Amino acid sequence: MSWANGTPYAPHTDDETAAMLAAIGVDDEEALFDIPESVAFDGDFGIDARTEREIRDECARVFARNDDLTEFLGRGHYGHYVPSVVDHLADRAEFLTSYTQYQPEVSQGFLQALFEYQSMLVELTGLDVANCSMYDAATALGEAATLADRVRSTSGDTVLVPEQLREGKRAVLENYCDGADLTVETYPMADGTADVDALADRAGDDVVMVYAESPTVRGCLEERLAAIGEVADETDALFALGSDVVALSVLESPEAVGADVVVGEAGALGLPTSYGMGLGIFACRDDFLRQVPGRLVGASEERAPPEGARDGGAGGADAGGTRAYTLTLQTREQHIRKERATSNICTNQAWVALRAAIHAATLGPDGLVDLANDCVREAAALADRIDELSGAAAPVHDRHHFREFAVRVDQPAAPVAEDLEKEGFAVHAIGEHLLQVCVTDLNAGKTDELVAAFEEVL
Repeated sequence: MSWANGTPYAPHTDDETAAMLAAIGVDDEEALFDIPESVAFDGDFGIDARTEREIRDECARVFARNDDLTEFLGRGHYGHYVPSVVDHLADRAEFLTSYTQYQPEVSQGFLQALFEYQSMLVELTGLDVANCSMYDAATALGEAATLADRVRSTSGDTVLVPEQLREGKRAVLENYCDGADLTVETYPMADGTADVDALADRAGDDVVMVYAESPTVRGCLEERLAAIGEVADETDALFALGSDVVALSVLESPEAVGADVVVGEAGALGLPTSYGMGLGIFACRDDFLRQVPGRLVGASEERAPPEGARDGGAGGADAGGTRAYTLTLQTREQHIRKERATSNICTNQAWVALRAAIHAATLGPDGLVDLANDCVREAAALADRIDELSGAAAPVHDRHHFREFAVRVDQPAAPVAEDLEKEGFAVHAIGEHLLQVCVTDLNAGKTDELVAAFEEVL
């Protein structure tokens, strides 16, 4: 191995490198790249050397320029209190330094945690299979669409989604569908949830997947999920349901309403509000096991080794017959033939899934349900208080809500949101006279101040 060009990782001698360059017809490696002069590195970063203390002071000055706002923002990004045990355990070196758990003999602890994460999703969704995490809810939805295209016998190429869908999620889905020659169309909403009759009229042989959300992007709980599942089933389309791990602890089981695939966010557990960093969930029926994107962690049976055995136990267990874990399924093109790959999902959110699993285990089943019930009660209570103010009506939709709800204001919404920001509060402006407010355990203690600010601004 040569240290040529300053790297010990390129296994080429100088003569081999020269031979390859000659075969290509260039003089050096730089000729292989066309980098515009305006962005080409000139050998100087233009960054003055500074001490650690000077760097810390500079960062403190930059961070001090951030607005000190209490956020009542939601629409796909949610923050709940993360117990300190999550940081203490997840920040252990064996977790932080791990990439992907390809070598089970040195990754049993991490693999077991991911297996427990998958098991939690299976219990929450009622479905048979859950993978050990996706990038975020948007990419999980895109993967659901391409899975539907692979497994459904229908010749359809249309994916139906609610007309009220977060813009970024819709854009990612369209990107996935463009590569698979699918088209994305919408079905109407009625008072914040699906207009099932209009959906039934629109559904037909051209539909390969029907997607619904509960909670919806406006926080409404979808009341007719089973009817949506029946519409999808009647047209032989796959029924994909979007939700999140906290809401799933109190909502009707996706399996019970006919969902074939469940996608959404698990980042509400284990992560602070990140506005970009996510943790996607993907669960499905056993029929689609070998079509699942990403990775699956599997466990061997716990069986004692055969009598007289010297090396290892039976069924993949270790030498003592103890259950062992491994990456059972990895259907990406890096590991199998490209034409058989189900996804090009690469870097997995394993560490983030670990954090979600620790958070969920810390809460326990009762604690998770209590957290979810608070998301319903606190949203209803705050909406009632805002509704009492002159110039505002909340919630806009006559539905049960989870965490968030829409507010109709008599004044234009954007200036109201700007005035609330000046008072120290951030809310979404989602229409000409519509705001959206999200309340969780992190900001529930500031609702009195928010209501006072609303009253002042209105």
